[in-house]
Amino acid sequence: MLQAKVLRYAAIGLATIGLGVGVAAADSIDTTGPHSHNSINNETNNHASIKNNNNLSVSNSNHQSAKSGDASAKNNTTAGDATSGDASNDNSTDTSVSVTNGSVGSGFWGNGSGSGDSSISLTGPNSHNSIDNDVNNSLHVTNNNNVTVTNSNSQYASTGDAKVSGNTTGGSATSGSASNTNSSSTSVTISN
Repeated sequence: MLQAKVLRYAAIGLATIGLGVGVAAADSIDTTGPHSHNSINNETNNHASIKNNNNLSVSNSNHQSAKSGDASAKNNTTAGDATSGDASNDNSTDTSVSVTNGSVGSGFWGNGSGSGDSSISLTGPNSHNSIDNDVNNSLHVTNNNNVTVTNSNSQYASTGDAKVSGNTTGGSATSGSASNTNSSSTSVTISN
C-alpha cells in the first residue's frame, strides 16, 4: 500500500490592521497507485487584536469684567451734565472634536479560503483521497473612550457712581451700562 500525505500548516499573526494576510501555497499529490491514502491538510490561523484608546479633553475658560466709570457733578455754581460711557464684554466659543477608529472590513482576512490550489490527481483504484481546509479567524477589538468637557464662565459687571452734589444749580449725572455675554458650544463625535 502506498501512502502519501502532505500536511501544510500556515499561521499568521496580525498585530494591527494592514499587515496583510498569508496566501496558501499550492499543494498537490499525483500518480500514487492503487489503494493509496492521499491527504492534504491546510490550516490557516488569523489572529488580530485591535485596541483603540481615545482620550479627549475640552476645556473652555471665560473670565469677564465690565465696569462703567463714575459720573460726578459737584461744587459748581451752575453744574452741567456728567455722563460716563457704557462698558461691555462679549465672548463666543465653538469647539468640535471628531475621532474615527477604522473598522475591520470584509477583506481583512483575505479571501478566507485557505485552500490555495490543492489537488489530488492520477491516484490508482481504491485510493482514499481527502483535502481538508481549515480557516480560523480570531478578532478581538477593544475601544476605550474617555471624554471630558469643562466649560467655565466667570462674569462681573458693575455700573459706576452717579453723583450731583454741592452745586448752586445742579445738573445731571448719568452712569453708563455694564454688560457681559457668553455662549459656548461643544461637539464631540466618536466613531468606533
